Amino acid sequence: MLLEELVKTAEAVAATRSRLAKVEALAGLLRRLEPAEIPTAVGLLTAKPRQGRVGVGWRGLAAVKGEPATEPSLSLADLDGALDRLLATAGAGSTAERAAILHALMAAATGREQAFIAGVLLGELRTGALEGVLTDAVARAADRPVDAVRRAAMLSGDLGGTALLALTGTADELAAVGLVVGRPVQPMLAATAGSAEEALVATGEASVEYKLDGARIQVHRAGDNVSIYTRNLAEVTHRLPEVVEVVRGLPVRDVILDGETLALDEDGGPRPFQETMSRFGADAARSTLLHPWFFDVLHIDGQDLLDEPLSTRISVLERIAPGHRIPGEITADPAVAERVARDALAAGHEGVVVKAVESVYAAGRRGSNWVKVKPVLTYDLVVLACEWGSGRRTGLLSNLHLGALDAEGEFGEAGAYVMVGKTFKGLTDELLRWQTEKFQELEVRRTAGTVWVEPVTVVEIAIDGVQQSPRYPGGIALRFARVKRYRDDKPAAEADTIQTLRGLLRG
Repeated sequence: MLLEELVKTAEAVAATRSRLAKVEALAGLLRRLEPAEIPTAVGLLTAKPRQGRVGVGWRGLAAVKGEPATEPSLSLADLDGALDRLLATAGAGSTAERAAILHALMAAATGREQAFIAGVLLGELRTGALEGVLTDAVARAADRPVDAVRRAAMLSGDLGGTALLALTGTADELAAVGLVVGRPVQPMLAATAGSAEEALVATGEASVEYKLDGARIQVHRAGDNVSIYTRNLAEVTHRLPEVVEVVRGLPVRDVILDGETLALDEDGGPRPFQETMSRFGADAARSTLLHPWFFDVLHIDGQDLLDEPLSTRISVLERIAPGHRIPGEITADPAVAERVARDALAAGHEGVVVKAVESVYAAGRRGSNWVKVKPVLTYDLVVLACEWGSGRRTGLLSNLHLGALDAEGEFGEAGAYVMVGKTFKGLTDELLRWQTEKFQELEVRRTAGTVWVEPVTVVEIAIDGVQQSPRYPGGIALRFARVKRYRDDKPAAEADTIQTLRGLLRG
């Protein structure tokens, strides 16, 4: 298939707010693809090519972007092959070769194809073809149940491979996709409530568990082989040898665990989040030890537990890892839930997560079965731009422009970010220096006072609430916003939504 056909479909998807129209357009495209093209097309449409990030930024693209081709000639295979070559070209003397590959690719592309390729390389396509919409399109094109396609995609961690199986395989083959020890799955996510009592109303009887201020980890053990993944499924096994040692000591052969890891001080209290995250960097020092705490178990010794109730999974976890189980209590009593929340705060943790005891593990989904409760309203937003500071902040990027995810396209393109406010509060000198360097690397354009950046950086913002405001497209503005921390562990696609923030107006 010519790339032009995929680009036209992406443009049609971006031009409509109708989810049904998006699904129909994408399903039509999927039906016309050759089997070998399906995973490639899915990766391109989601700006997640199978090669991953190939190290091309805005500056690299700007240096090679010349006159576009007048007629479309590039195929999906041509683009896929160019990405393969970019990924394979590294080391001494590779800069010129990579530039030549990029230049040849862009010279063969039409103007609309150049824009599309840039969006893929930078991971910021704004087509509205979010994975949820594309998952529905795969189900439509293959005439398979949406739940079956979604489950296979979540458990395999590969929407492209799932699309190929759904479109070319049998229903039984799709249904047979399950957990594989050593292959990470999307983590289950939590909604938000203002109090433990409010959360308990949504869940019914629940496990009320401490919410640790750590880094989410998913740990797989097959015999003596242990693999550790972050919440965005990046493998970090070699950075966490102390966690590997703990998991190897558990009385199991094969297991998949979900949990958190964090640094503790001399009194056993949590250290700041950034100290934990420092262990995940390329140049991480081992001076800070991380302690693993687990709150779920998805598989044990040949048995998948995803569809077992949480109460059963907790019993298994308490049997195999009692010393590393996150503290909590099972209760239907609001007074008990509030007491556990107070105990968590007193111990220096963020709050609690209230989890329905009968809930299954819904990989990659956010619903009302898990509800997090924090005493301060905090939301994960995306940095859209940053203004140059004044006074003692002269020469530093300071005031952040903050955006919330518009997952459904209610205020524009689905998957775009709706600006909801600005803040320069809570920024330490260290953070100011860091973001000044970082955001210039992510720059897409600038005016005299502002640097606009790729919307890929997640920052946790504390607020006192929201208020109605005609200033921003979503009709709301943040009240007394201040920076709590940057979330290096969280992808922008998991940022809080404009719909969640607007819900505070009714709270």
